[in-house]
Amino acid sequence: MPKQRDVQAQRDLLSNATWQVLAEHGLPGLTLRAVAERAGCTTGLVMHAFPTKKALLLHARDLLYERTARRADAAEAASADAPGALAAVLGEAVDLPHGHHDESRVWVGFLAAALADDDLAGRHRAANRSFLARVNRLVAACCPKWTDERVERTTKSLVALVEGLNVLAAADPGTYPADLQQAALRAALSVITECGSAVP
Repeated sequence: MPKQRDVQAQRDLLSNATWQVLAEHGLPGLTLRAVAERAGCTTGLVMHAFPTKKALLLHARDLLYERTARRADAAEAASADAPGALAAVLGEAVDLPHGHHDESRVWVGFLAAALADDDLAGRHRAANRSFLARVNRLVAACCPKWTDERVERTTKSLVALVEGLNVLAAADPGTYPADLQQAALRAALSVITECGSAVP
């Protein structure tokens, strides 16, 4: 029986290969054979861990969620106040300024597959709603006088902006460069600095 560390090493190898194939070749290029070739192993080894393309996609999405959640936790913990935490968390979510372009390509590939698969769509909704809950909590902390409705509306607008920039930049980074993404986010966050005097 393989040692536990060997099993984990194999899984890490396949995880990286899955990620790289999806980021570089998109959904059409994600096959068991392509992952095996990238990992330098047999398709049998890949199928032992991920018996179907759907399993590969679910794993890629879970890995993406884990990576982004860790960065968001760190960004929030390092911030002195709620506005700073909100700006840091959303700033980490925008891809190009931080070199997360591959992550956006993985996210787009997963989302494309999720449109036709209820299980994949459910995994996507769960991760997205977790991010919404984090941003909603931070917006509420920044603007405690706002109604729940306004907090929710602002939260969804901010998340939609970030995710929309990521999708567009994944396919056309030249049109949506890092400085434009950062400027768009700063403009959207300006409402937070005015929330004390804004009318709900």
